[in-house]
Amino acid sequence: MTVITPRTGRWPAVRPWVGVAARLGLAAVWLLAGASKVGDLAGSGRAVNAYQIFPYDVATVIGAALPFVELALGVLLLLGLATRLSAGVSVALLVVFVAGIVSAWSRGLAIDCGCFGSGGQLAEGQAPSYLPEILRDLGFLALAGFLLIWPRTPFSVDGWLTSEPAVEDEDE
Repeated sequence: MTVITPRTGRWPAVRPWVGVAARLGLAAVWLLAGASKVGDLAGSGRAVNAYQIFPYDVATVIGAALPFVELALGVLLLLGLATRLSAGVSVALLVVFVAGIVSAWSRGLAIDCGCFGSGGQLAEGQAPSYLPEILRDLGFLALAGFLLIWPRTPFSVDGWLTSEPAVEDEDE
């Protein structure tokens, strides 16, 4: 019976391409999220404030800075530059986002997460969709976790700068 491990079979050849998909997918998420908020920084601040975790002034500063952090992460991941660092920051942000949504849900708040737009308090009669938002963010967290473990991907600035191949030799 042949046991397939990460070092045998197709995994060493497929893993870098899964990494490219994870890197570009997560880059698209951050670019879309940041772009959807950067035109309305006050709205982004109100969305953060709706979670009722931070004082208003702190929430507005976080809300104003967040789109730029998201855009920076998106650009870095798109280029494949500082991939492990970008993945680590992505993991941290996504854990905070999930915790915030869980906190809002557990406290009975009726808010839109503001993940891809203005967010904030929902209108009377509208129901929040916390579970799909949490599951979506956990999926993004899985992409970031993959890149944290395996940051080297083809077509990345990281690889060009270090001249290291994205596909490992079987003999390592």
